[in-house]
Amino acid sequence: MLVARAAPAGWLDRDAHGGVHLIAAGKAATAMAAAAIGRLGPEAVHAGVLAAPYADDAAVGRLESFRGGHPTPTPASARAGCRALALARAVPGDGLLLVLLSGGASAALAAPADGITLEDKRDTTARLLGGGADIQALNTVRKHLSAVKGGQLAAASAASCVTLAISDVVGDDLSIIGSGPTVADASTFADALGALRGFGGVEGHPSPVVARLRAGAAGRLPETPKPGDPRLARASARLIGSRADAMDGAAARARALGYRVVRVEEAIVGSARSAGRAHLQAWLARLAGVPGPACVIASGETTVHVRGPGKGGRNQEFALAAAEVLAAASVPAAVASVGTDGIDGPTDAAGAIADASTIARMQARGLGDPARYFDQNDAYGLFSQLGDLIHTGPTGTNVGDLQIVLLG
Repeated sequence: MLVARAAPAGWLDRDAHGGVHLIAAGKAATAMAAAAIGRLGPEAVHAGVLAAPYADDAAVGRLESFRGGHPTPTPASARAGCRALALARAVPGDGLLLVLLSGGASAALAAPADGITLEDKRDTTARLLGGGADIQALNTVRKHLSAVKGGQLAAASAASCVTLAISDVVGDDLSIIGSGPTVADASTFADALGALRGFGGVEGHPSPVVARLRAGAAGRLPETPKPGDPRLARASARLIGSRADAMDGAAARARALGYRVVRVEEAIVGSARSAGRAHLQAWLARLAGVPGPACVIASGETTVHVRGPGKGGRNQEFALAAAEVLAAASVPAAVASVGTDGIDGPTDAAGAIADASTIARMQARGLGDPARYFDQNDAYGLFSQLGDLIHTGPTGTNVGDLQIVLLG
C-alpha cells in the first residue's frame, strides 16, 4: 500500500535508458519489491538484490534473494551487502538505482569495512544492544564499520539513485533508517567512538573495531559522505511510511468498535520499564472521569538495558511496568505493547497484554514479584506462564512499536 501510494507522486516517472536496478532491504523488503516491480513491470527491472530477515525462498522478479539476519548480521547479510555494492557500481550512468528500505535493513544488508570482520560487527552490535543503545547510537557505529552504510551505497554508483523508505525510527531521520546507505551522513568516527563509551564502554569491544574508530576520529581514515558531497548529487530519498500510519490504522479500527480515541503524538522513548509506568500514569490521569469507553493510541521505540539471563523484549517490559500501575490504580483497563514487525526482542512474541488483574494472577500462582522479572530481563517467562503474550508472527513491515490502552 505504501509503495503504491507513493507511485502517483512521480517518483519513477523518469527516463532510465540503462534500466532499473533494484535493491530492497529490511523487514518489508519482499512486499516493497513486489509492489515496485508491479508498478514498473518486470521487464523494466534488469537486476536486483533482496535482503530481508524473513525473505521468502521464492524469487521476486529478477532479484537475488538473501535471508539476512536481525538484529545482528549473518553471513547472508554480508553476501547481500557485498552484492548490493557490486550492483550499485555496475549500474550505467543512464540507469536508475532504486533502493527500498525498511526497518531491519541495517542488519540484513551488511558489508564490513576493510579490516573489520562480520564477527566484529556482530559482537559490537550485541554489546551495544545489551548496553541499552538506541537506534541512533547503534547506527552511528554501524555506518563507520561498513562499506555500504552512511551514504556509501549511493556514492558508489554513477547512476541516479531514488530511495523510498519506511521508517522504524523516532523522528523519521532518513540517515538513520537502514543506517542511511543512500543519504549523506552527518555523524563522525568520533561520534561512533562516543557511542561505544556511552553504552557499555570501549573495553570489551573487538580490537579492530576500536582501532578503526580511533583511526577515523584521528583523521587517518576517510569519513562517510557528508551533506554536499558531489557523489550524492544524483541521489534523492523520500519517506513513504512511519509509525503515524500504524496509529492511523489502529485509530480507525478503534472508532469502528465504538471507542473514543485519544491519540498521543509524542513518541514513547527511553527505558521501557520507566516509560511503561510514567506514560500509563499520565494517560490514566488524563482520562479520569471521562465517560464512555476510551482507547489511547501511542507509538515509539523504547530501550532495555540487558542485565539478566532471561528472555524478553522492550514491549513485554513496557507491559509489565504498566501492569504495576494498573494494579495500584484498580481501574478497568488493559494495555498492550507490540512491535509492528511482530517480533519483540529475541522472542517469538510481538509483545504482551496486561490489565488490573495481572499482578494478582502472578501472586495467586506463586510467580513472585515483578522486580524479579525486570532484574532477570525475563518478561517473556512471566507472560508466557500467564498466557498473555501476543503472537502475530512476522508481519512483513516495521514502523516501530505500538501501545494501546483500553479504558472503561
